[in-house]
Amino acid sequence: MTLPCFKAYDIRGRVPEELDAALAERIGAGTASLLGPGPVVLGRDIRLSSPELQAALEKGFTASGRDVIDIGLCGTEEVYFQTFHRQAAGGVMVTASHNPMGYNGMKLVREHARPISGDTGLFDVRDFAAGDTPLPSGTGQVRTDADKTAYIQHLLGYVDVNQLKPLKIVVNAGNGGAGIVIDELAPHLPFEFVRIQHEPDGSFPNGIPNPLLPENRAATADAVRAQGADFGIAWDGDFDRCFFFDSQGEFIEGYYLVGLLAVALLKRAPGGKVIHDPRLTWNTVEMVEQAGGVPVMSKTGHAFIKERMRAEDAIYGGEMSAHHYFRDFAYCDSGMIPWLLIAELVSQTGTSLGDLVADRMKAFPCSGEINFRVDDAKATVARVMAHYADQTPALDYTDGVSVEFDTWRFNLRSSNTEPLLRLNVETRGDAALLRDRTEELTALIGGQAPQH
Repeated sequence: MTLPCFKAYDIRGRVPEELDAALAERIGAGTASLLGPGPVVLGRDIRLSSPELQAALEKGFTASGRDVIDIGLCGTEEVYFQTFHRQAAGGVMVTASHNPMGYNGMKLVREHARPISGDTGLFDVRDFAAGDTPLPSGTGQVRTDADKTAYIQHLLGYVDVNQLKPLKIVVNAGNGGAGIVIDELAPHLPFEFVRIQHEPDGSFPNGIPNPLLPENRAATADAVRAQGADFGIAWDGDFDRCFFFDSQGEFIEGYYLVGLLAVALLKRAPGGKVIHDPRLTWNTVEMVEQAGGVPVMSKTGHAFIKERMRAEDAIYGGEMSAHHYFRDFAYCDSGMIPWLLIAELVSQTGTSLGDLVADRMKAFPCSGEINFRVDDAKATVARVMAHYADQTPALDYTDGVSVEFDTWRFNLRSSNTEPLLRLNVETRGDAALLRDRTEELTALIGGQAPQH
């Protein structure tokens, strides 16, 4: 039996065609065999199919003799946190993040919230789940514990609450799970929250929460402008990514947040290492080096970033796709820690978020990620490379290919999860050059109309 729901980093598929309760039960049993001694943390997002899948996972774990700590409705980072905080053997989050309606999935970790991906055991789980080995008949126990107190206190530990100003902040959970955490944080913070699409609702009355798509940004941007807010935040469904809007309602590319957060954390850990991905780099490298830190490039993807962070003992890692990783969060990504740090930065400097990034956006304008559907990715990349070969650029193959000239650079890589080629272009302060080179590359790549 083939199981197309098993991807490189996690499990995602259509329910029930590719992922159902029977398969979830076998995934639980298969995962149990990978882990060291101790209980397993299980949580779920707000999708309507998540409770059934989580219950089936519990059956698989308990049949294997594992005790389960059920933390209920939560974000992916809460499974990470509870796994390392409780010193559990591992954890599973039932979530499809920003995938379309009808999908669900799972993210798996072992002790200390280390990711379980294709090369660290996920395919062993797949092989067990696809087989016909009878499930064991153990008697593990399930304990429900949805108390978020320790998690909330951990989040608050990243900022000096006494230094925070009474900012007005638009928060858009997209009817995902982030609103629950905002409500728990609110009594501890001086902020005025303007809540939109706040209530968890797995029917997604306002569409799937994925602020990376331009068409999903209007509600947050409009609310920021209408309310005169200091800035706005929007999350995806399991809130492991957060996205920012300035006081004018303008969306801020995640790339520019990486440098800001790196500098904030380097003030606390001078000389620290910062991990970044290869897609857009110049701004991050310059800001990290100017702050006395050491930039380290890693292949894109949470499993690669986390592995490199542990190897380097890096204080922070950031991807332009709005994943932000923190050493004190077991090197895991969080969608809550970044906005708290940004709010502290705005409070301390008295400078708006827009002004904090304006100079950086001007110094290193970028295209943002442009996605192309092409018939043959390898042939397309070869055609692009041939076009620039006689210009002898510097090349890097950390992830896809990065092509660097004196005044501009681009990265072209195949998606790890979708049949797409992803393009990112940046220049040294030249918006016209950015436009020209982006148009040139778009014509060279061809394929279907680009998708941001």
